[in-house]
Amino acid sequence: MVGLLLLLLLLPFLLYMAAPQIRKMLSSGVCTSTVQLPGKVAVVTGANTGIGKETAKELAQRGARVYLACRDVQKGELVAREIQTMTGNEQVLVRKLDLSDTKSIRAFANDFLAEEKHLHILINNAGVMMCPYSKTADGFEMHMGVNHLGSGVTAYSVHPGTVQSELVRHSSFMRWMWRLFSFFIKTPQQGAQTSLYCALTEGLEILSGKHFSDCHLAWVSAQARNETVARRLWDVSCDLLGLPMD
Repeated sequence: MVGLLLLLLLLPFLLYMAAPQIRKMLSSGVCTSTVQLPGKVAVVTGANTGIGKETAKELAQRGARVYLACRDVQKGELVAREIQTMTGNEQVLVRKLDLSDTKSIRAFANDFLAEEKHLHILINNAGVMMCPYSKTADGFEMHMGVNHLGSGVTAYSVHPGTVQSELVRHSSFMRWMWRLFSFFIKTPQQGAQTSLYCALTEGLEILSGKHFSDCHLAWVSAQARNETVARRLWDVSCDLLGLPMD
């Protein structure tokens, strides 16, 4: 009985001591690419915090011209200056993008096309989770409108793992859980590794459209691999947005 009580008393301390190794084990995927990006142009959505910020910083460190596509331009400008100072790369630019408003998305795209001839890397990082029920400017449910219709179609799907970020800001319970288990949750830098892996690793073109987790090809359900369902989703999405289906 005394031994059990002692173990219970020691458990928090043991977990605290083991936390760095547990976190390392849970974040095994690391982008090892040494590719440099001078002359390349990248866009990172939601780049003013968390995974998006870390991704943008790494791309800037490698010499890319990086556009931080943010809803809050003021926060974006602060982050841009921070990244410029840390990397020495002055080509970190901020542009307004609100994924809950298709007018903002089209304006961003038109302005980008007027500025740049090429886009080499697109990181669709921005998203929302557990929002109170609300609708986008176009009348779509917020999660559907921002995470799917707003972000559009990506070349790769990635799962960063459980990451310390602002994604849970709408849930008091999840914020509490994140704080409670913070020692075991990935940092934003660790969470950015899979996005960086897919953006920088050469030879992944043949895996376009696949799903990655911890810098490895990951399993998805049969329904997610169903081409008929995928085509139907594409057609419905295009119809909702008033876009041509092909």
